[in-house]
Amino acid sequence: MKYRFQLRVTPEAASKKEWLLREVSRNSDIPKADISHVEIVKRSIDARQKAVKVNLQVDVYVKENFKSEPIELPIYRNVATEEEIFIIGAGPAGLFAALRCIELGKKPVLIERGKDVRTRRRDLKALNIEHIVNEDSNYCFGEGGAGTYSDGKLYTRSKKRGDVNRILKLLVAFGATREILVDAHPHIGTNKLPAIIASIREKIIEYGGEVLFETRVTDILIENNQIAGIKTLKGELFKTKNIILATGHSARDIFELLHNKNVKIEAKPFALGVRVEHPQQLIDKIQYKCDDRGDFLPPSPYSIVKQINGRGMYSFCMCPGGVIAPCATSPGEVVTNGWSPSKRDQGTANSGIVVELRLPDFQQYGSSPLAGMYFQKSIEQTAWRIGGETQRVPAQRLMDFTQGKISANLPETSYKPGVTSADLKEVFPRFIHNTLQQGFKEFGKTMHGYLTNEAVVHAPESRTSSPVRIPRDPKTLEHIQIKGLFPCGEGAGYAGGIISAAIDGEKCIESCVALLS
Repeated sequence: MKYRFQLRVTPEAASKKEWLLREVSRNSDIPKADISHVEIVKRSIDARQKAVKVNLQVDVYVKENFKSEPIELPIYRNVATEEEIFIIGAGPAGLFAALRCIELGKKPVLIERGKDVRTRRRDLKALNIEHIVNEDSNYCFGEGGAGTYSDGKLYTRSKKRGDVNRILKLLVAFGATREILVDAHPHIGTNKLPAIIASIREKIIEYGGEVLFETRVTDILIENNQIAGIKTLKGELFKTKNIILATGHSARDIFELLHNKNVKIEAKPFALGVRVEHPQQLIDKIQYKCDDRGDFLPPSPYSIVKQINGRGMYSFCMCPGGVIAPCATSPGEVVTNGWSPSKRDQGTANSGIVVELRLPDFQQYGSSPLAGMYFQKSIEQTAWRIGGETQRVPAQRLMDFTQGKISANLPETSYKPGVTSADLKEVFPRFIHNTLQQGFKEFGKTMHGYLTNEAVVHAPESRTSSPVRIPRDPKTLEHIQIKGLFPCGEGAGYAGGIISAAIDGEKCIESCVALLS
């Protein structure tokens, strides 16, 4: 027999098989000798009280052998000679659209401006060490998109958007650990995600799809409000009547291209701020209420939201045991983001701390649908100048930031290109700077010990989501004006991370194929 129970246990009991068996027996009145196996189905940590507990959902097998359910890929057939559908962008939306395309019997042609996931590493190294920004190959562009080398978090609140578990199981089938099916906040890690991305690409090619790297789209041909083709920087022309546009939140050239061709796009609110780094041990002490988290608790994350003068300020993409990365996509700008390896074993914790922006905040750029993008870009360029016109970022110690003091010195941080001591009020408009100053003080009241000069504020964290939305029909997911154009994923304003982008990619290709039938 199999029974399902909810348990609340110590971190030790959740980690040690023998202890867990004892807890199950005690809570279920099932004799320990009768329990054949305990399978953890879901796991989350509750650190709200002084004694940290782990919430578990477990399947208990009583006098019955346990056999792990195999997780396998869908049945694919070769689509090399089938009708082609072009997918622009090989991030999670594009990759999962391509896989689903094969399932549906059509041939995906995946076009990616950047390099394959392995070759891409050289450009990341050049960015970190030599401060060289490759506009087509960086932390945002290249196989796997922005998520590949910027953390691989799989948590999403978008449960209503689609089948989250389907995407997680596909990732497991491509090489991710089964733990992502169990943890409340699943995470693959930047060190492991590239191999999974490469496996997905190999499967697409194996079953007849095409993947074209280092192929930047420079024009989308439109005739009578119908997609007619694609032109690339290399001079290639691809005739097609259907495009899945999954270019990500940083593809400014695509936004400008659509705007210049009078394709309707809209300015969208987003959030912008800084990335702050603390010693991980300090965050553990605050969150777990102990001096040492011990062997059975992972490095602690944190999540915090405040309303400051009617404007939201919150943590974003928090990376326990992680590092800060340079995420510029063009020369003359600096951008920060964060990531963690799978073990989250770095000595620092970082998080974006961002301020809610609204459309009136962009009024200096008029009524253009690109107003938010221009606002975002201006801050990144200002930070580049103040930081020394390299990939070094302007920074302040956290307490100094709240007090308006330029830091006399800065510790070495995990941000490899380096930091430059500066007054960050020169980077941001006054309303953002004042909100951040006041908000950090409020954070310190909630998380005692958070507001400290051991922490360093790096500026800016500006690529939280797309500053543009590309409107589409809510049923067909086709652009409201252009037939055959399916705006998709983060860049189009319909997703906010790996899982939601993958779900949106599947939905868009399903709609596209349905309209072809």
